[in-house]
Amino acid sequence: MPNPLSEHTSIVTSQLALLRQLEWKVRHAVENVLSGEYRSAFRGRGMEFDQVVKYTYGDDIRDIDWNVTARLGEPYRKKFIEEREVTLLLVLEDSVSLQFGSSQQSKREALLELAGLVMLLGAVNRDRVGFLHASPEGYTLKEPVRGRGQILHLAAQLLGRPAPAMESGTLNAERGTPAKEATPDSGVPHSAFGAQPDIIPWRLLAHAAPRHSIMIWLGDFPPRLAPEGWSVLSRRYQTMGFRVDDPWDRELPHTRVLTAYDPVSGQLVNLNGASATQRAAHAAWVAERDAHYRALFPNPLTRLVVSTEEDRLEALVHFFHARMAAGKRR
Repeated sequence: MPNPLSEHTSIVTSQLALLRQLEWKVRHAVENVLSGEYRSAFRGRGMEFDQVVKYTYGDDIRDIDWNVTARLGEPYRKKFIEEREVTLLLVLEDSVSLQFGSSQQSKREALLELAGLVMLLGAVNRDRVGFLHASPEGYTLKEPVRGRGQILHLAAQLLGRPAPAMESGTLNAERGTPAKEATPDSGVPHSAFGAQPDIIPWRLLAHAAPRHSIMIWLGDFPPRLAPEGWSVLSRRYQTMGFRVDDPWDRELPHTRVLTAYDPVSGQLVNLNGASATQRAAHAAWVAERDAHYRALFPNPLTRLVVSTEEDRLEALVHFFHARMAAGKRR
């Protein structure tokens, strides 16, 4: 009989090996590509002066204290209290719809990799990092920790979380009230319209991290109402939304009729990109989904959408570049 504890240890160990492979790429990006942009993109500039410290490569040149620099003969910069401790809280909504994938990688695999990269960025930059993993089967909350070793272990635990059972998605879909019924013949997956229930314990998150922490919500973001108390959370935290799309999320294939498994409804659906009815239904879902996503995160600099076919680290680099460029224009 397999030992669950041994299996869990083995999974965490394998994920640690994967994370260590990704870590050198993250360090290279931080030191050579992002420079000080990660800090500026996530932290912003503090308003309360703390002390003067030596300037190091990658620090924001706008913070250089020219009087101290001239007096001591080497560059010094102002340090602000906001920089003293930054907390990243990742909220991963592990819905069964993430298990869809039209090619080699599912949306869930890509989203977990994106979450791991963000946690590694936090470790490299000496931030505090924690996560909440929520699925139809329950949730796991890990309080923010600091230090490379602890964050690596925490990231391995997140990446090693088992995928929710397909049956849980089917049961939840039956309990919900979809905006439009889907059948195996309609060619429109149930998840495209699905009233997937909210599986995140939002009230618990109200005090899961210090005020002004960065809360990154990673998920599929189907069309639905905003969570209760979202406006309060948006004021307490700096909120960002990270989403991974499969190519079929954006456009149905035109070449032929394809049969795909919809993990939310537990049904096989026929997809026909040549059908005007199906294209119209899919376009309506795309528009509704994007509108919901924009309503949650009105500022485009707080939204990141990545395809399963894109390089996740490169997408993060572009995200930070955009936020940094916007900060310079202000």
